[in-house]
Amino acid sequence: MVFSMQVARLLSYPARMSSMSSMSLPPVSSVSVHSVRFLKAGHMVSLRNVPPSRTLLEVLREELGSTATKEGCGEGDCGACTVVLGEKVDGKLIFKAVNSCIRLAHSVDGMAVWTAEDIASVDGQLHPAQEAMVQCHGSQCGFCTPGFVMSMFAMYQNHVCKGQTITRELAQTELSGNLCRCTGYRPILDAAQQMAALPKALVDERSVLQKLELLAPESIGLEADLAGKIGYQSPVSLSALLQMRSQNPGAQIVAGTTDVGLWVTKQHLQFDQIIDVTRAAELRRIEDYPHHIAIGAAVTLNDAYVALVKGRPQLQGFAARFAGLSVRNSGTLGGNVAGGSPIGDSMPLLIALGASVVLMSQKNGKTSSREFALEDFYTGYKQNQLAADEVLAWIKVPKPTPHEFLRIYKISKRFDDDISAVCLGLNLQIDNGHVVKASIGIGGVAATPVRAIKTEAACARKSWSKATVNYAMTVLRGEFSPISDMRASSAYRTQVLGNLLERFWHESQGLQHINLQSFTLEAAV
Repeated sequence: MVFSMQVARLLSYPARMSSMSSMSLPPVSSVSVHSVRFLKAGHMVSLRNVPPSRTLLEVLREELGSTATKEGCGEGDCGACTVVLGEKVDGKLIFKAVNSCIRLAHSVDGMAVWTAEDIASVDGQLHPAQEAMVQCHGSQCGFCTPGFVMSMFAMYQNHVCKGQTITRELAQTELSGNLCRCTGYRPILDAAQQMAALPKALVDERSVLQKLELLAPESIGLEADLAGKIGYQSPVSLSALLQMRSQNPGAQIVAGTTDVGLWVTKQHLQFDQIIDVTRAAELRRIEDYPHHIAIGAAVTLNDAYVALVKGRPQLQGFAARFAGLSVRNSGTLGGNVAGGSPIGDSMPLLIALGASVVLMSQKNGKTSSREFALEDFYTGYKQNQLAADEVLAWIKVPKPTPHEFLRIYKISKRFDDDISAVCLGLNLQIDNGHVVKASIGIGGVAATPVRAIKTEAACARKSWSKATVNYAMTVLRGEFSPISDMRASSAYRTQVLGNLLERFWHESQGLQHINLQSFTLEAAV
């Protein structure tokens, strides 16, 4: 118990407050392009001359002394750096756990930030997320513990405070972005479920919202003309974004920074000009049309997959395996698509769904757009059709069609929070035993995400039979020449492609026990 109390003290140790002030705000005219202002522990933090590429983790630890927030991997994989952001959305306070190591500091301007030092009560009583970890012995070395606690804090705000039960499955899903090398995960999962049994600890959301009103982007002149100036620019409308892009074609576009953050932390790149698309109101929307949905480029991966799962519930398991929740809370679908990684998980699915992308630009005050099928958007390894003055604005996804049979398979070394070796999306319209149309997207087999055109032809307008599947398996294995790398060999990837197509066949015939997602310990006993 002595060690548990030491952990408790670590989790509640107050941050150095020298950089914090009361809620008296400087005049709008005095706010620098380099300023960052956010709430922390109920106080307004105002920092000047913050470089555009500086991470939130660096600011928290080095400027504010919030050293409970740890750097583990520096790439959003381990969760030791997890903090919780509070943002006003449609008049409500939304809580999200994010990785601070790859989140740029300027991106939280106008938000509330909580770290492990901020959630205990003023009299020192631990928050239920902290107390449950102590009671359930969920910490050993303690390095990862503050990150777990903050993911649990977000879970507490989003579920316990709304009267919802935290099931084992929910805890596993929402903690999938946090890694621990000491305890195993049973006591931590126990702690997540234990929180609801402890005395309530409520955030004064009304007070936070009132203070955030004073920090709203409109209040600090983010729509000002910043052409040619150096700094971090966050336009709050699509029109302003297109104008800024036109005036600053050399600026680095960011849309969640789960990729660009790695360039900063791992490649040590620095950017003098950054344009952040995530404040543009139009691009934060998901719009519904008769035959498709249009997902704005600034919609988070988590929200985008919620929309996709709504129309196609079979995608739920795949959505939960796209990184950890903290990555999905920061990353955007537009950023994932624009990055164009050949092992990105969204693109094979979107290609199989027949998605397209809309690029927009503004010249001489006139807005124009171009649209590409997603597979045609890519021109080479992490290269695409975007012109220097364009932004990717929308991803258009067709709605389900009659007789659609869709599956998406992700093969990776680790089930949760890992990058694919192969990702295969298969979407066949099968009517009366015949394939009316086939659409197949693949990642991990070429320099870009690709459509398996030859394999589609091997399936389309054929009877859906084992003979057709066997032939298509041969075609699929010969259609690409994947490389060997740290994730898988070329031979393995080739073999797996055919195996997954055979698995797809069996599932189309009603066989389910081959799917790991249907496995339960109870069924195995």
